[in-house]
Amino acid sequence: MESGQTVVVFGAYGHTGRFVVAELRERGFLPALSGRDADKLKALAYETGLEARPASVDDPDSLDRALAGAAALINCAGPFAATAAPLVEAALRAGIPYLDVAAEIEANVDTFARFADRARDAGAVIVPAMAFFGGLGDLLATAAMGDWTAADEAHIAYALSSWHPTAGTRTSGVVSRERRGGRRIRYTNGRLEHRDDAPPTLNWHFPDPMGPRPVIGEFTMADVVTVPSHLSIPEVQTYMTVEAARDVVASDTPTPAAVDERGRSAQTFLVDVVVRSGGAERRAVARGQDIYAVTAPLVVEAVDRVLTGRTKAVGVVSAGEIFDAPDFLRALSPHITVDLRSQPAGRP
Repeated sequence: MESGQTVVVFGAYGHTGRFVVAELRERGFLPALSGRDADKLKALAYETGLEARPASVDDPDSLDRALAGAAALINCAGPFAATAAPLVEAALRAGIPYLDVAAEIEANVDTFARFADRARDAGAVIVPAMAFFGGLGDLLATAAMGDWTAADEAHIAYALSSWHPTAGTRTSGVVSRERRGGRRIRYTNGRLEHRDDAPPTLNWHFPDPMGPRPVIGEFTMADVVTVPSHLSIPEVQTYMTVEAARDVVASDTPTPAAVDERGRSAQTFLVDVVVRSGGAERRAVARGQDIYAVTAPLVVEAVDRVLTGRTKAVGVVSAGEIFDAPDFLRALSPHITVDLRSQPAGRP
């Protein structure tokens, strides 16, 4: 799409922010670089030839200046517990859509709780967690549901070949753990529940050729916020392959290293989503490379659809609620390969 519309990217100089800036340019948008670190912005502006708009979440006037003339705002700057609310407020003042890539469960809960009524009343669009965690799983679960209006369970199993976390991932993880007092979290009986015990380890039967793999059960990600925000499913569980779970918590795991011209790492992923109702099961599977890089086509496709009116809802909405999920997933090719065919589902 050759839109030429300005999209402000807050946290543009971060690992994911750089992918988002590049994807916006490829799609014909004009990214405006924003964030708290003026020196990093200046360096990225010099590198890309794009406009830098320094701003701080503690300075509403600076945010208003950064959003002047913009068509949309994408927030890539964690921890989102600190950045989401001020940036949503700024987007509401500017009258433009807000999207973020937050994987922080608590930050996403806050966005839904704090802004749902205001955004709906204003006819505004606020899309939290429009990323690999939270957004992709929600789209897959919505597509798998098909014509079902409710289900008993949704299971989202992540198989990552490795997980080399960015500095932002580590910082956001620390903030989330502090907010929940070191406890873990799960979604059961239609609500979030904090737990002090260790999560279970079990086997998940991923599609061939991967097959059975040990996973950490109740390795809870942002999908437990996005999926039940619009789908009637009282049990939503997420799983992570043991090796990837060990990587992300180990203090000596390095940050992602680029292996191709797009800056992607060698990491590959498979997301296996199963929804169950009574004795029936439906499944959706996605495959791709680099969870941070693939967030860029996810959030930029979302921006494109919001700005061109290809949406089904307003307010604070998740990806599966606001977009046509199967059509959205098809549009992600070749970044993500999706299989929506019915097939036997893996049982944890």
